[in-house]
Amino acid sequence: MRVRLTSLIICLALLTGCTTSPTGRTQLVLMPDSQMDQMGLQAFTNIKKETPIEQGRTSNSYVQCVARAIIREVGGNWEVVVFKDDDANAFALPGRKIGVNTGLLKVAANQHQLATVIGHEVMHVLSNHSNERVSQKFAIEQGLGLISAAASPQTGTGKTLMGLLGVGAQFGVLLPYNRIQESEADLLGLDLMARAGFDPRESVKLWINMGRSGSGEPPQFLSTHPSHASRIGDLQKHMPVALRLRDKAHELGKRPACR
Repeated sequence: MRVRLTSLIICLALLTGCTTSPTGRTQLVLMPDSQMDQMGLQAFTNIKKETPIEQGRTSNSYVQCVARAIIREVGGNWEVVVFKDDDANAFALPGRKIGVNTGLLKVAANQHQLATVIGHEVMHVLSNHSNERVSQKFAIEQGLGLISAAASPQTGTGKTLMGLLGVGAQFGVLLPYNRIQESEADLLGLDLMARAGFDPRESVKLWINMGRSGSGEPPQFLSTHPSHASRIGDLQKHMPVALRLRDKAHELGKRPACR
């Protein structure tokens, strides 16, 4: 009887947990938004404890300026923190949290390139990519126990959860988003930054810069699919749409000037 009941619960979860991504793709999303927000908040709190926060006024003002332009397009009260870390990395978490490493500012050459990365990361969150990954891996098995796992990122389960949320690099577990999720975040993020008034053409230069950074190997931020060539090709195909969005933003007076 217990086995049948468990099977029924799982089947019901699978049936009721299907949603649609912004691109129309079917997703399995089982976790309540409130629980994802709690996990994101806990993960962000842990990162702030483990990683020094950049105190320089110039870097903070610049990142906040770019992030605010992006946030205005999606709404909500997002917390943005600049971390003193040489890795060319940025991330966004459920619960409206954005982290940008100082190392990224050495690779993203201007406001448009930084907006590319922030827009990409924000769209991972808004597209429920973290929820999708956590649901596939843990939802039925762990349930509410994930909250305690987020509070203990040094445990095996905690490290895996951090990777699924998209901040595993900070805890030694890199679990990159899959090809479909990365491609969605690329194109949706491109549209987002264009709607904010940034130049989408700079996105191509950003990914080229990323590929050339460091020792020639892509940084952890890019240790995933699609390849550089595929990513750039997709962005270029979508560029006419993004440029129209940029032009409309300029007509509305949206012209970010972050330096």
